[in-house]
Amino acid sequence: MDDSWEEEAPPLDEETEDGGGPVKSFLEHLEDLRWVLIKTVTVVMIAMVVCLLGAGYVVEFLKRPLEKARQYHPASRHYVSVWFETNLLKTFYLDADRVGAVDFGTNRSLALSLKPMQVGTNLVLALTPLPEPPARVEDRPGPRLIFLDPISPFMSALKIAFFAGLAVAFPFVLYFVGDFVVPALKKNEKKYFSRALLFGIGLFMMGATFCYFVVLPLALRTAEAYSYWLGVGVTDWRAETYFSLVVVFMLAMGLAFELPVVLLALVKVGILDYPKLAAARRYSIVIATVVGALLTPPDVVTQIMMAIPLVFLYELTVWIAWYWHRRDLKRAAREEAAEEE
Repeated sequence: MDDSWEEEAPPLDEETEDGGGPVKSFLEHLEDLRWVLIKTVTVVMIAMVVCLLGAGYVVEFLKRPLEKARQYHPASRHYVSVWFETNLLKTFYLDADRVGAVDFGTNRSLALSLKPMQVGTNLVLALTPLPEPPARVEDRPGPRLIFLDPISPFMSALKIAFFAGLAVAFPFVLYFVGDFVVPALKKNEKKYFSRALLFGIGLFMMGATFCYFVVLPLALRTAEAYSYWLGVGVTDWRAETYFSLVVVFMLAMGLAFELPVVLLALVKVGILDYPKLAAARRYSIVIATVVGALLTPPDVVTQIMMAIPLVFLYELTVWIAWYWHRRDLKRAAREEAAEEE
């Protein structure tokens, strides 16, 4: 049979060639999506149960910013710890050199033991010096975390397990979603998708880490200092409120650090370009300040601590867009010169 009449198919462009995934009907795609949802919910539920069983370790992780906030607390001149046998009753922070007839001497700390004593026919409690306290005492003041009602520990544990489970299951969820989406992408789209995914995950982890180690301790110390400035002493904080603040704050800063990925994606699709980004430089500081005010506690210190990285990330985005803009101009100039020849 003569096939000379058939028109030869044009060569496929590698940049626009389909990814090679199988062609499926609409119902087959729905079935694949159903299995993605089933696997996602299953792995999230398993991760939540594991985190619920290990909620104590997650709580210790969430409490570390509060412990680090003590480093920003000005150390008192002296502190006194009062013990009843091996139980710490109270720690007092003083500026005096002595407590009654007991002198601190060259030490910053003084441990006193509360003991019952018989005085005549009366039984009284007396404070006697201890050579060494039964346990280590934190020498910097700071609020403690407490629960104020019986249901709070259980509800806090469930919330902590939910968010921690999402964090643990996140890589698996990305794999399931990518396995569903990537086969339908073209080669150039796969390249951009993989790069955006890697940079997005890295920036999110960078933002959450920066929040955990730097911004949160400073924000907690600022909140305590502001309370004292108002004339209200801070000895305890509600644990469930504290845990919610830490989780939401880390999540918000992680998402805020996705700014370069979003802007560069808009550059790639043609909505934004380098001249527009460069012209908006003067507004970036205002926008970063507003975002910092919305995502952080209402104090100037933490707002500035969040606004500075956002301004830096925006400037980095502008420079990357400038590099792409210059590369495109050079490529267009080369193509124009080749056509003239």
